[in-house]
Amino acid sequence: MIDSQKTFSISDLSKEFDVTTRSIRFYEDQGLMKPTRRGQTRIYSPQDRVRLKLILRGKRLGFSLAETRRLFDLYDADRSSVQQLHTMLSLIDEKKQHLQQQMEDITVVLMELSSVETRCRAELKELS
Repeated sequence: MIDSQKTFSISDLSKEFDVTTRSIRFYEDQGLMKPTRRGQTRIYSPQDRVRLKLILRGKRLGFSLAETRRLFDLYDADRSSVQQLHTMLSLIDEKKQHLQQQMEDITVVLMELSSVETRCRAELKELS
């Protein structure tokens, strides 16, 4: 468990999550993380660490940064998370439908490729 008083440097987070410091700065520029500053040094809180973890998880699940920001904004506005959870369920449903459509499209293309392959092999056999 992370100590709630612990802070992190950009290189700490970069190493922990195996992302570049440039990526972390980009997420800051997008308003997804808000580290404090001590001079030029960025100081990341445990909340920033959790947000980075959620950003990366969202990317893995196919969420855009805009969708992630929307979820963060909902959470920041309503700490009860009710609206955030409803929105998350809606986004999950959209992602699942999109992936299901992609699977169906891939199945059709594979069938078409197999059909063309069979015809090509038959043609080659006739020509030999």
